[in-house]
Amino acid sequence: MSAGGSSGGFGGFGPGNIDCDDVLKDIYLYMDDESDDALRGRIRQHLDACAPCLKQLGLEQDVRSLIARCCGGDRAPDELHSRIRVRITELTVESAHLEYRAE
Repeated sequence: MSAGGSSGGFGGFGPGNIDCDDVLKDIYLYMDDESDDALRGRIRQHLDACAPCLKQLGLEQDVRSLIARCCGGDRAPDELHSRIRVRITELTVESAHLEYRAE
């Protein structure tokens, strides 16, 4: 599933103008619908034409489903959720301050 194996003469890129390595690198972003629309479309186009990558996507989805079935009832304590939210807010504020100072 390397880029060379799927390029099909597209100058190092496969279907969707993206190579297999990049598709597989971003497969979890794709599965979680966290990629931007342009990348999502390119990955979808690649998957529609690349059987090995589509098979890998299916395997990743199967593993995710298995984990959800086996561990789906586990939930982090509310206190941990709260601490994470507070820390994310702190980091966001710190980042905004750093960007403001850089201007």
